Amino acid sequence: MNDLANIPNAAPDGERPPRQRKPDWIRVRAPVSKEYNETRKLMRELNLNTVCEEAACPNIGECWSKKHATVMILGDVCTRACAFCNVKTGMPRAVDPMEPENTAVAAAKMGLEHIVVTSVDRDDLPDGGAGQFVKVIEALRRNTPNTTIEILTPDFRGKMRAAVEAICEAGPDVYNHNLETVPRLYPTIRPGARYYASLRLLEEVKAHNPLIFTKSGIMLGLGEERLEVHQVMDDMRSAEVDFITMGQYLQPTPKHAKVEEFVTPKAFDAYGSIARAKGFLQVASSPLTRSSYHAGDDFAVMRAAREEKLAKEAMRPRKQDRLKV
Repeated sequence: MNDLANIPNAAPDGERPPRQRKPDWIRVRAPVSKEYNETRKLMRELNLNTVCEEAACPNIGECWSKKHATVMILGDVCTRACAFCNVKTGMPRAVDPMEPENTAVAAAKMGLEHIVVTSVDRDDLPDGGAGQFVKVIEALRRNTPNTTIEILTPDFRGKMRAAVEAICEAGPDVYNHNLETVPRLYPTIRPGARYYASLRLLEEVKAHNPLIFTKSGIMLGLGEERLEVHQVMDDMRSAEVDFITMGQYLQPTPKHAKVEEFVTPKAFDAYGSIARAKGFLQVASSPLTRSSYHAGDDFAVMRAAREEKLAKEAMRPRKQDRLKV
């Protein structure tokens, strides 16, 4: 297990580095709405964790005010310590058997048309936690059959193929697994994972069920180069990823990797244009973009884009028909 205190960018003991001033384009209002408080109360009543809180998402006020929350299953303690992530690390507690049903209850009470479910890494479990994802999907299908389901899973290190097969059999609508950053930065930013293993996971989903939408995202501002980002896009398209998200990395605490650059909205727009040209069905690229930000709306756009693409392909004359002319 990695110790966040040993990350190269961590502040020396007793010293607090000067706080980086965030540019105006990534400042958000503090969450104060009635709906926000109702969402928070519901999560507490059902003993559910959310990545919105645990990862200190800047969009929590907006999303929770709209009764949207990303449930984080398998507890709130991660077995890894990535340099960018604010989730607690250590030895997790036992898996809560009520988590699947409580997630479905939350979806029903919030009237969710689309739900995003993610998790901490659970390298301590024989299946990496895949079985709990399956149970959550099954509970949602029973209780809220009209809710579309998006999952964001870890890489299931050493257990990937069996985990992906089991989850795909359960039938999520969207399977998300984030590459997080460019390959060169993995040793310091995502030391417990391997870039090409994550790519293989995304390929495995499509190999098992081509109808499941796949999604992946990266953070910008960690010191990546422009051409490295373009290469990640190409790698995703080679793995047939349908949807790419790109957002600004924000340093959660002084112990985490520092922000090397605040990428401008104009630069995010340029990356987005390049991604669309490369053939992604859907692209979300802005400073405040996060994996589950506006996920329901984006899913509707992505599904419509696939239907349009398939309709166009059906209209094209087949090769053998052209040869007859």
